[in-house]
Amino acid sequence: MDADKPIPIQGDLALPFPELSGDQPLMPARMINEYQYCPRLAYLEWVQGEWAESADTVDGRYKHRRVDKAAGHLPAASELEEDEQLHARSVTLSSNRLGLIAKLDLIEVEDGVVIPVDYKRGKRPHVACGVYDPERVQLCVQGLILQEHGYQCEEGAIYFVESKERVRVLFDDELRTLTINAISGLRLIAEGGRMPQPLEDSPKCPRCSLVGICLPDEVRYLHQETIEPRPMAVAHDEALPVYVQAHSAKVAKKGENLEIFIDDKKVQDARLIDTSQLVLMGNIYVTTPCLHELMQRGIPITWHSFGGWFIGHTVGTGHKNVELRTAQYRASFDKQSCLHLARTIVRAKILNSRTFLRRNWRGEEKPKDVLAGLRTDARRALRAANLQELLGMEGAAASRYFGVFGNMLKRDDDVRRMTFDFKQRNRRPPADPVNALLSYAYSLLVRHWSVTLTAVGFDPYRGFYHQPRYGRPALALDLMETYRPLIADSCVVQAINNGEVRPSDFVSAAGSVNLTGDGRKRFIAAFERRMSHEITHPLFGYKVSYRRLFEIQARLLGRYLLGDIPEYVEFTTR
Repeated sequence: MDADKPIPIQGDLALPFPELSGDQPLMPARMINEYQYCPRLAYLEWVQGEWAESADTVDGRYKHRRVDKAAGHLPAASELEEDEQLHARSVTLSSNRLGLIAKLDLIEVEDGVVIPVDYKRGKRPHVACGVYDPERVQLCVQGLILQEHGYQCEEGAIYFVESKERVRVLFDDELRTLTINAISGLRLIAEGGRMPQPLEDSPKCPRCSLVGICLPDEVRYLHQETIEPRPMAVAHDEALPVYVQAHSAKVAKKGENLEIFIDDKKVQDARLIDTSQLVLMGNIYVTTPCLHELMQRGIPITWHSFGGWFIGHTVGTGHKNVELRTAQYRASFDKQSCLHLARTIVRAKILNSRTFLRRNWRGEEKPKDVLAGLRTDARRALRAANLQELLGMEGAAASRYFGVFGNMLKRDDDVRRMTFDFKQRNRRPPADPVNALLSYAYSLLVRHWSVTLTAVGFDPYRGFYHQPRYGRPALALDLMETYRPLIADSCVVQAINNGEVRPSDFVSAAGSVNLTGDGRKRFIAAFERRMSHEITHPLFGYKVSYRRLFEIQARLLGRYLLGDIPEYVEFTTR
């Protein structure tokens, strides 16, 4: 062998794609772009059905508005003349052999040669190829599909709307190999059902629309890595729940607004863009067009009895993430998994009760014995042998906590008239004003958790600590335990001490005490104000509202159940 002669490099053997069969879905070209950009992002969107808007996605959709309108006609490849020239916009083509589908923004035909043109919202990047690899790969997918349909297509172009520049992209062997590897890679992770790990300290993450769903820094931090999470850029969400409690009211839609009528007279309206939920108390009528609009926008309707008891909620088709629900069901049938999660939840609830009591105690000296007892209860909860034993420990801690609950309330005449059983909670029915407030606050809290869990992809009726029972949202009841003292009890204490709820706001009948309509309205305002309160996350260090915190914790639970993080860490305040 000639020593000076270079040794030939053996390339990868190209394997043909197996043609799709049955009900296997075609992969959109956009997903191949996402995979090349970040495999985890592609998995979240394609396999788990996650999606979130950002300023970039909204701006991109706006700048695509022209090319998204179908125009022109693309004849079959066999019908193209050699000297034919034409343009066609918004053309959808697919290939079962490749398992791909693409919506092509613009197709140019010159002398029988087809050139796909993809529109991008920003400026042309100053990189060697003139275009980043994810965009080149997406365009090459379009070229492969066109070739599969018999068209002559050897190159494409990307048009950058902001800088008004067009960049030619040649479909050479290097790009084809990169594209086929990306297609195969996405297929592999989708079939394997294992989410890729997040990118390491990548500058891509902060601007990604799914950063609040992916939680890349949080996941790596919980894997015991030393780098603390970067501050999350949490958008300030102005949308709030709209409550309707007037008897026989009607809710309708007009344009971009919700309109509320009482006795056929409009009394209030609310912009849809400012509405996070529609909360209905009692016998309220919602028009069909209004229902359709709320479902399309992903705005849930929650239904309550007139007394405020949570009945259920209405959503659209629901979350597509069946993978998450499968993991939830699997863990819920495993006794050890249930016990492990239940211990974590009960311990966090007891510690938060202790912190709330310590912060709001109105006596001269802190109740050292009670605080020490609660700390012991929290430690013992982690050693419970089964759920029954854990229930007993939780009950003992609750008795200790509610036995001194009155020491967090003012000692004026109004508060004294709100009698309260300081030995234990009474719920069905509540026999005094303070217990009535607590029961109502817990109903509001379980409603918030039910909506959050459904939005994330969980089944709120299958829990780990609270056992399934007809009509009981067990998982929502599980996760609300940690937040009873921080949100519900806090609202009750604040509403009483600030005079937002007074003795005249209660009615008593047949041994049961309930809030009046006006009292409910003021207490709801206090509750929603508390939900909007920002706190510093003790583990991750950034500020979030309780509303956003609920979603973060729900997603962390999902990450734990899917094996993405080693442990589910509950929220405990300092």
